[in-house]
Amino acid sequence: MKIFSLKDVSFKNIINYPALEIPENRAVFVCGESGCGKSTLLKLLNGTASADSGEILYREKPLEEYEPVLLRREILLCGQSAFLFDGNIAENFAQYYKYRELPPPQPEEYREYLKICSAEFPEDANCTTMSGGERHRVFTAICLSLKPKVLLIDEPTAALDDATADAVLGGIKNYCADNNITLVVVSHSRALAEAYADSVIMLGGAT
Repeated sequence: MKIFSLKDVSFKNIINYPALEIPENRAVFVCGESGCGKSTLLKLLNGTASADSGEILYREKPLEEYEPVLLRREILLCGQSAFLFDGNIAENFAQYYKYRELPPPQPEEYREYLKICSAEFPEDANCTTMSGGERHRVFTAICLSLKPKVLLIDEPTAALDDATADAVLGGIKNYCADNNITLVVVSHSRALAEAYADSVIMLGGAT
């Protein structure tokens, strides 16, 4: 069953997307050359960018018919930049849950999500002194813990060695499969797509 469908979508009169569908509860990788609109596609899917023309349906309903804040909580975008607050890991989990008006997760809960994302750092580790790859893994763990219906991840392994990349993607894919979360991953790596994707969307160049 499809969760997204796009038809005749154009962005800024620069990028034109082919008609495509994204199946529900699957791991879908988006690949293609630089400038073809991979990252923009993720922003279009959760409404943080708007198409100039065409139609984007989410669960058979036009995207613009959804309330934007609720939509972005259900379709969560984990971009290339890690949006973490100054402070430690525990404080960052608590702050994101506060924004959702949710009680903060217990240490054993967020430790499990950190483990899934190969980010098993002490809960009092200062996020401001972490490397870019470490910060991104912590941010991904927070996003995953919020249990969205759809998780969009942009280049999750860009700053990682091969072994860590395999561990991160394997953990995320397994968690999403076990919890009925549709996973959409932008990746420059065809090898990772072949290893972890249930299906691959290939985008062409910018027009």
